[in-house]
Amino acid sequence: MSIFKDTLNQKQTKHTPVWLMRQAGRHLPEYRKIRSNYPNLMDMFLNSKDITKITLQPVERYSLDAA
Repeated sequence: MSIFKDTLNQKQTKHTPVWLMRQAGRHLPEYRKIRSNYPNLMDMFLNSKDITKITLQPVERYSLDAA
């Protein structure tokens, strides 16, 4: 089980999980590539396929436990 899930289940963990706001990923080239396909943020937010990719980008890039 992940440290994140253990913490949510009130189990003691070796490390303290850190919660990052997704906004910080706007500098990522993979985000900017997807973002360039949309004239505004709302159109992008309403595309579940692309917004899922965007949400998972920091998890994949930085080996995070959750998004």
